[in-house]
Amino acid sequence: MFETLSYLTLQEYWWFLVGLLGALFVFMTFVQGGQTLLWTLGKTEIQRDLIVNTLGRKWELTFTALVMFGGALFAAFPLFYATSFGGAYYVWMAILFCFIIQAVAYEYRKKPNNVFGEKTYEVFLFINGSLGIVLIGTALGTLFTGGHFVVNDMHLSHWTVPSYGLEAALVFFNVAFGFMLFFLSRLLAALYFINAVDQAEIIDRARTVLKYETWIFLILFVYVIANILLMQGYNYDPVSKVVTLESMKYLHNFMAMPLVAGLAVIGTLLLIWGVILALFFKSDKGIWPAGSGVVMVVLSLFLILGYNHTAFYPSLSDIQSSLTIENSSGSKYTLTAMSYVSLLVPFVLGYIIVVWRIMNREKITETEVKNDPHHY
Repeated sequence: MFETLSYLTLQEYWWFLVGLLGALFVFMTFVQGGQTLLWTLGKTEIQRDLIVNTLGRKWELTFTALVMFGGALFAAFPLFYATSFGGAYYVWMAILFCFIIQAVAYEYRKKPNNVFGEKTYEVFLFINGSLGIVLIGTALGTLFTGGHFVVNDMHLSHWTVPSYGLEAALVFFNVAFGFMLFFLSRLLAALYFINAVDQAEIIDRARTVLKYETWIFLILFVYVIANILLMQGYNYDPVSKVVTLESMKYLHNFMAMPLVAGLAVIGTLLLIWGVILALFFKSDKGIWPAGSGVVMVVLSLFLILGYNHTAFYPSLSDIQSSLTIENSSGSKYTLTAMSYVSLLVPFVLGYIIVVWRIMNREKITETEVKNDPHHY
């Protein structure tokens, strides 16, 4: 079946899968957002235990989504993986550190006689949810603004500045992108707590978070989207592969792909509708339209990054070194073989949905946490 597809179609197929995994990861960052709300929503020890255990049911899914996202990039677009993860390694090592201490915190926070005490591990959770997400958002922002790298004729890349990725923090757009993801994760977390927790005080405080922080997120969201639509992008000729600058490239991509533009608009409306459901209709179902909307918007951003002859990782050192889905992908044989494996993805997603429904069939309560000797 996949053998009959053209090389370009396979590359586009795998870029879609990478974008989908990235979008699912962004949705799952409600776990990180919830960790930053631990002291905001939990004023007593049992309330904090309730919050941590609510997130503890899902934290491994977030980490798994991140690993799958990185694994798909490595397998399908190895040159990008080598260039970004190998060149901007200070940023990616910092992100990895933030996720390592998250795992340590969930494992040891409630262990009897632990050396550092609960507070230390709660700080670890906050670092993961704040610094970790801002760094990931900053790194994702460089897909639009570019990185300082050069790729030679042997497809070997090297970074051209000694800061090795840390310079991304000096670009305001990248930092705004990071903080947009940070506040988005907190909104999703508030919606998730309203859906999953049976504790009136926590739910009321979660709605207060939505009431005030939605505006912060929307301001950052409008800024980021407006900049994306107006910024110059990197177009490449499908025949000669020569990369050139193009004004408002991403706006042109939306116009050339109306289905992708519709996906972004509908996703934005669904996200806003989820917040409205929670605030004005006192519904506990807002996480589902909001989460679906987030997946749709993030996927649409990935599609305008890689489709329509666009360089999805521009080089600021040598424009012709900019990476595209064509020059950074694995071989046709590799993509074909992996495509058969990708047919298992719906079954994996189905399993996750079934397990999720079983785990969230009943809202978590203080009594349940108190009676569980092995809680987080």
